[in-house]
Amino acid sequence: MVARVSQRATGVSMAIVIRKAVDFLEEVFTDGDKAAPRPLKIFGSAIVLRNPWVGRGFVEDLKPEIHALASELGRMLTARMAALAGGADKIEAYGKACVTGLNGELEHGSALIHTLRFGNHYREALGAKSYLSFTNTRGPANCPIMVPLMHKDDSGMRSHYLTVQFSIPDAPTQDEVLVVLGGATGGRPHHRIGDRYQDLKDLGKDLENPAGV
Repeated sequence: MVARVSQRATGVSMAIVIRKAVDFLEEVFTDGDKAAPRPLKIFGSAIVLRNPWVGRGFVEDLKPEIHALASELGRMLTARMAALAGGADKIEAYGKACVTGLNGELEHGSALIHTLRFGNHYREALGAKSYLSFTNTRGPANCPIMVPLMHKDDSGMRSHYLTVQFSIPDAPTQDEVLVVLGGATGGRPHHRIGDRYQDLKDLGKDLENPAGV
């Protein structure tokens, strides 16, 4: 798939060369020999695309490609995540990740996901308040994809500390990048470790200034 996109502010027009998209879904019905109050869906969606910077030597300015490509990738992945969940309103925990193939730099994958042009599509679709937790790594085909999740509105809600884990046997190739979103429809089925606010209270810390600085 080749999608040509442009960015009005820069006048840049270039193609996103997408080899494929891969979705992952698991449903948890029982945990710790006890049935879940409701089935928990944990899911992720990855786009496998050609790294636009590979083969060009050291590229000083990554902004033209970020501005031209990141928003469209965020839009596409957000739509896929909503479909996996049965609606964006069903998603309670979220996160993002990238994996850069070995011919690229860690900075290349990071450039595509660490921009509001990418993440705001997902954040706005969910009406979320928290930042998107993330991993950014380099690796070969079939390397682990790990997407850490947190509650979309409350980063201190430990019940929703989850991880989406999957791999793609033939991706990324050396000249590709994986761009990934993850999500879940709830927290761990039998969460019982409290939250950071209770810890702060027990320790006599200020909720607004936990480090005391």
